[in-house]
Amino acid sequence: MYQLSDYRFDLPEELIARHPEKERTDSRLLHLERSTGEYHHRNFADLASLLSEGDLLVVNNTSVIPARLIGHKESGGKVEVLILDYREGMMAKDREGHFSCRCLLKASKRVKPGTPIHFGEGLSAVVESFDKGVYHLRFLSEGDFDAQLEAHGKMPLPPYIKRDADAFDKKTYQTVYAKNRGAVAAPTAGLHFTEAFMSAIRAKGVEIAELTLHVGYGTFEPVRVDDIREHDIHTEWYEVPQETADAINKAKADGRRVIAVGTTSVRTLEFATTEDGTLHPGAGACNIFIYPGYKFKCVDAMVTNFHTPESTLLMLVSAFAGRDTIFNAYEEAVKHRYRFFSYGDAMFIA
Repeated sequence: MYQLSDYRFDLPEELIARHPEKERTDSRLLHLERSTGEYHHRNFADLASLLSEGDLLVVNNTSVIPARLIGHKESGGKVEVLILDYREGMMAKDREGHFSCRCLLKASKRVKPGTPIHFGEGLSAVVESFDKGVYHLRFLSEGDFDAQLEAHGKMPLPPYIKRDADAFDKKTYQTVYAKNRGAVAAPTAGLHFTEAFMSAIRAKGVEIAELTLHVGYGTFEPVRVDDIREHDIHTEWYEVPQETADAINKAKADGRRVIAVGTTSVRTLEFATTEDGTLHPGAGACNIFIYPGYKFKCVDAMVTNFHTPESTLLMLVSAFAGRDTIFNAYEEAVKHRYRFFSYGDAMFIA
């Protein structure tokens, strides 16, 4: 279970969801029982019937920024820019007056330091440095940087979607409870929730708590080592508010379920929980790598999407439910034509 090859599976190309469902809760839901390995085919709206009074649902309230920018050098050559660390850029802006951060660039050839890039009226950047495949850019904006980013940027859809983001993606590739700007990828399990659905489960007696993990592009970074234990996982900024820690610690003390929405919520909760099962409030860099053999300290159940082969996310759900159990469920999902990945269908593992 530690070999990268243990996490390969065949997925027909046509099962990769490239567009969301018309209604968020119209997606399907594979309900997987961890204790028995049994699975049940449901619709996402059925999740309400699977939740009980007293359950505590934990969501990641990060907000995806339109991090992909299409620009041109003064020579006319096209340059595609992906902002990697919005929080870093805003901290630089507070210190120095300019948004400045690490970025990925795609161009016909390597872009030299000192090169200006123009994105349209009111927004440009200068390449400051290049190191190990990552560029550092200093952005120049007329007026508010966020306003210019909203005007010129596109949502950073995952590479497997294989299409350009459109105007609808600015809404559909964002959870309805997003509030803290900083992610360059959506916490996609949360895309299935609507405000009406959340109101309905609250009325049922389900408690909802929020935390933040700014999902980085590293979530798509492939594992390049044969022994997964040697993988150096990406780091993302997180915050667990005091009120969230208090609510979760009380739920655990009461014997109520803590249900994480998405692997990002799982990683944050497990990172911030000590061995005695206490969740501590705080903020900082989260770099926990969860794979089979890990003992969960906080999370009792999770809502998640179907993940890419050989990904750290697939390893995380395999740790939670067991590798064989997950792969049996994935085989069933393929057989029944579930939609996979960010805009795809969901699982409830409990």
